[in-house]
Amino acid sequence: MSQSADAAPARRRKPWQEVLLNLRQPKVLVMLLLGFSSGMPIYLVGNTLGFWMRENGIELSMIGFLSWVGLAYSLKFLWAPLVDKLDAPLVGRWLGRRRGWMLWSQVVAAAALVGMALVEPREGQLLLAGFTLDQLLVFGALALVVAFASATQDIVVDAWRIEIADSNEQQGLLTSTAALGYRGALLVTDALILIFAAGIGWSMSYHLMGALMAVGVLATFMAREPEATRLAAATDPKLFTPRGLFDALIGPFVAFFREHGQWALLMLLAISLYRLPDFVLGPMANPFYADLGIAKETVGAVRGSFGLVATIAGIAAAGLCAVRFGFIPTLLAGAVLGPGSNLAFAYLALHGADAGVFTATMVIDNFCSGFAGVALIGYMSSLTSIGYTATQYALLSSFYALLGKVLKGLSGVSVEYLAQGRTLLEGYSLFFTGTALLGVPVLLLCLLLIWHDRKRMGTTAAT
Repeated sequence: MSQSADAAPARRRKPWQEVLLNLRQPKVLVMLLLGFSSGMPIYLVGNTLGFWMRENGIELSMIGFLSWVGLAYSLKFLWAPLVDKLDAPLVGRWLGRRRGWMLWSQVVAAAALVGMALVEPREGQLLLAGFTLDQLLVFGALALVVAFASATQDIVVDAWRIEIADSNEQQGLLTSTAALGYRGALLVTDALILIFAAGIGWSMSYHLMGALMAVGVLATFMAREPEATRLAAATDPKLFTPRGLFDALIGPFVAFFREHGQWALLMLLAISLYRLPDFVLGPMANPFYADLGIAKETVGAVRGSFGLVATIAGIAAAGLCAVRFGFIPTLLAGAVLGPGSNLAFAYLALHGADAGVFTATMVIDNFCSGFAGVALIGYMSSLTSIGYTATQYALLSSFYALLGKVLKGLSGVSVEYLAQGRTLLEGYSLFFTGTALLGVPVLLLCLLLIWHDRKRMGTTAAT
C-alpha cells in the first residue's frame, strides 16, 4: 500500500519536473564538465590544427595526411577491453577503475598539447636530446599522443555516463548534458581559439588549451565510481586467464550479436556511415576559410555567437525529438540534416567571402551537427549492455568514425584534384557537394532500421 502511495506522485510528475529533479543531481554537473573535457582535444589535433598548419604554409595534402592521427578515435575498441577490465596504473585502486583511467588520459593529453605548443608545425629540423629530427614528424607524433589519450578518455567517460544513469530518462538527460559540454569545448577549440590566436599567437593558445584540461581533472575528483563498475571489478574473472581474456575480448561482441541478431550488421553499417559527410569535410573547413579570405577572428566571433546559439538549438531539438518520437526516427532526421548542411559550404565557396552568407552557413552547420551528434550518441547508448559498456560503446563509436577518419586523410588531395582546370574555390564547391552525396546510403539504412523497429514492436505487442 505504501509503495503505491509513493509511486503515485512520481507518475503524476510532468516531464519538465523530472528534468528539473535530475538537474539537481551532482552527476549532471559532473557529466557537463566531463563532456567539456572529452571535447577539448579532438579539434586541436583535427580541424583547428589545419588552420594553424595552413597559416604556416603547410600544403593541403600534408594537412589531410596529418588528420590520420584521428584514427586513434576509430581504433579505440582495440584497447577498450583493457580499460574495461584493468585498473589504471598507480591511481586505479584509489580512485576506482573509471575515475583512474579518466585522470591518466586527461594528464597525458594536457602534457602532449603543451608539447605541440612548444614544437609548432613547421618545415625544418629540430634538435631534441642530441638528435636531429624532422620538426613536422615530432609535431605529428605529439598530436598522435593527444589523440590516443583523448580516445582513451572518451572510452571511460562514455562508460561512466551509461553506468551512472538510474533510468532511460536520466540517460537521455546525461547524453544531452554531455553533448552540451562537448559542444562547449568545440566552441572553445574551434572558435574562441581563433580569436586567441589572432591576439597571442597559436603557440600560447595551445598552452592555454592544455591548461583547460584541468576542467576534466576537477570533474574526475567530483565524480563517484558507478556501482556497476565496482561490482564488475570485484566479480569479473582475472583478465590474464583464458576465461578472463575470452570475457574481455570476445564477450562484448558475443553479447551484442546475441542481443540484436542479424540486424546487428545493419546497425553497425548505418553507424559507420552516419557522420561520414562531416568527417570527410572536416579537415578542409578551416583551410577553406583561410583560402576564402575570411579572417580567423571573424570565424571565431561568428562561431562563438550565432554558431553557439544554433548548436544549443540543435542539441535541444534532438533531445525533444528523441523523447517524442524515439531514437531511431531522430536518427533518420539527423541523417537528412547532417549531409544537407554540407551544401551550404558549397554555396559559400561559389558566393565568396560574404559575412552574411558565412554566418548563415555557420548557423545551418552548427544546428545540423548538434542535432545529428545527439541523435547518434543516444542511439548508440541504447544498444550497449551492462558489464561490457566501455568495450561495446567503444566498438560502436569506433565504427561510427573509422571509415570517415580513413577517407578524410584524402580530403586535401581531393580538393587539389577537383581544382585542376578550375579555380580553387570551385574545387572546394565540388568537394563539399560530393561530401553531401555521401549521406544518401545512410538515409536508406535508417529507413530500414525504422521498418525493423516497427516490425519488432508489433511482434512484441502481439506476444
